[in-house]
Amino acid sequence: MFSFSSLASHGAGVRLALVPLACGAASAGFAQSVLPPVTVTATRFAESADALPFGVSVITSEQITRSGAATVNEAIMKLLGVVGRLDTSGGNNYDLDLRGFGSTAGSNQVVVVDGLRLNEGDLTSANLASIPIATIQKIEILRGTGAVLYGEGATAGVIVITTKAGIGAERTSQAQLYAAAGSLGLRETRATATLAGGGFSVDVAANNRESDGHRVNFASSTNATAVSGQWSNDWLRVGARTGRDATHSGLPGALSAAQYASDPRQAISLTEYGAVHKSHSGIFAEALLGDWQLVADANRRDKDYDTVTFGSPYAYTVQAENYSLRARHEHQHAAFGNAFVLGYDKGSWERTITASMFTPKGARARTDTSAWYLKNDVTLASSGTRLSVGWRTEGLDKSEASSATALNQREQAWELGISQPLGSGVTAYGRLGRSFRLANVDEFSFTNPGVPLRPQTSRDRELGARWKQASTALEARWYRSDLRNEIGYDPAGNGPFGPFGANVNFDDTRRQGLEFSLTQSVAATLDLHLNAAWRQARFTSGAYAGNDVMLVPKRTLALRADWRPAAGHTIGAGVVWVSSQSPDFDNRCTIPAYATADLRYAYAWRNAQFALGIANLADKKYYTQAFGCTPAGVTTGIYPEAGRTITASMLFKF
Repeated sequence: MFSFSSLASHGAGVRLALVPLACGAASAGFAQSVLPPVTVTATRFAESADALPFGVSVITSEQITRSGAATVNEAIMKLLGVVGRLDTSGGNNYDLDLRGFGSTAGSNQVVVVDGLRLNEGDLTSANLASIPIATIQKIEILRGTGAVLYGEGATAGVIVITTKAGIGAERTSQAQLYAAAGSLGLRETRATATLAGGGFSVDVAANNRESDGHRVNFASSTNATAVSGQWSNDWLRVGARTGRDATHSGLPGALSAAQYASDPRQAISLTEYGAVHKSHSGIFAEALLGDWQLVADANRRDKDYDTVTFGSPYAYTVQAENYSLRARHEHQHAAFGNAFVLGYDKGSWERTITASMFTPKGARARTDTSAWYLKNDVTLASSGTRLSVGWRTEGLDKSEASSATALNQREQAWELGISQPLGSGVTAYGRLGRSFRLANVDEFSFTNPGVPLRPQTSRDRELGARWKQASTALEARWYRSDLRNEIGYDPAGNGPFGPFGANVNFDDTRRQGLEFSLTQSVAATLDLHLNAAWRQARFTSGAYAGNDVMLVPKRTLALRADWRPAAGHTIGAGVVWVSSQSPDFDNRCTIPAYATADLRYAYAWRNAQFALGIANLADKKYYTQAFGCTPAGVTTGIYPEAGRTITASMLFKF
């Protein structure tokens, strides 16, 4: 019988510190634990990750808790080693970069939460730090293009976040209370509750986080509430959800190299600030009718943005809507199984200026999209071979009041994939595809006058293999994306005010790399996680041919150990290393490599857990964000990171 539960389900010191953990657990002689099967929804329908013709990384709610991560960004950076750069808008947010797109990473990857697309139509990135971390069931990172299923801007991949209310699993009544305090004036509280019975369930969540920040004028506060209700039986699930969040932060500004060296805590401005207020609501329905799964989503979100930077006020409102209809038919024939997906997506995004020194009040920018997609997977019964083909056609209409140029374009995406079991838990896979994006409203409104931006396209390919045994999961993959007309900002470009910068179509560029992940249950009490990547993002033609794309480190490493030495006791330790990168096209300047380590101890007693965590254990002085380079080759425009911080927390479950 069908139920919706079936749809869910450099530091040398640090490295040395991990050795006794591993040795102690191994010598204890405990039996190895068995890794659970992984079900993902990044394909827009729940299915096993083992047979997919591309790489998907999954972070569970249990892993988030063990790591002590306070935000979605932090969890992804800590646990998967994904590159993160401090968001200059504050609020403890980080811009994530899945596959080496640097300053335009947010425009080349898609973020979805319970069916709600969070990508903006301008240069603003999705604010993941405002999502209540206690509500999250899992985070899925679809590596590489997801253009067929998710459309424009998915060349680097897709981040799919599923909340505990959105999984469709069997619900039980429960509640949690969390409180934390720590360095830099940190105060945080979280509360979640689920009330379930008779097929009905209601989920509520609230959180508040305040911090004085690690720099002068960098205090921030974030609060959020979310409510969802649903009803389900063996063939139908329907529900609605709504939520609000607000973030306020001081903006201390960027430092020069000399200022950073003398005092990284100082601020350039004591009065600049940013504030964002958002709300969202949506309804959904899922049904099983014979061999068909049917899903419908309708979502709306609103945003109020208010900031003062460089002494200039800037404020606007955003109204965005997205609708999705999709159907999946699965049938098992004698010689093969076939799964066919057909879907329709429609979205709109509109920004209205409410305060600006440069744009008239009431000026609007708008983006409308409409797309059809289909995907078919055939699995041969005799060999387990899975053949996949997908295609998407998407119409995009973009306009901005101050620009005489509007974009009206229809683009296609496609992909071909194959996965092949090789025995002994080994599966090899490969994929070819095409992805695309058009300039957002901020990009095409600030270009060389009379020179419109052409659509960015990419030819994408990926080869990989995964090996899974009872206590081991290993995956390695190679990828390459060749881009034409990549859209980005050139500080030397000839823009509306002369040769002082403009958004342009770059000469040809290429992203390629290797990714490696390992999860090893060494014993029943010790789990190890390793994520490593080598990437290259380069210009392959034009004036910068052979140069690296700015803000793309070549190598990253994330290593983590979770040890349970005795009942109720948990020790987690991790290290993240990011190689050097350049903040300029000429590659004259360098953002130095950095490594940070964290340590956390937690004690569980009855229904309570008490934890003490230390971030940046070695008190490393470093920065992840810089945007300037002097003619002498000195990096400037620096946004420093925090030093060592300590957090104490309590968690109560009811």
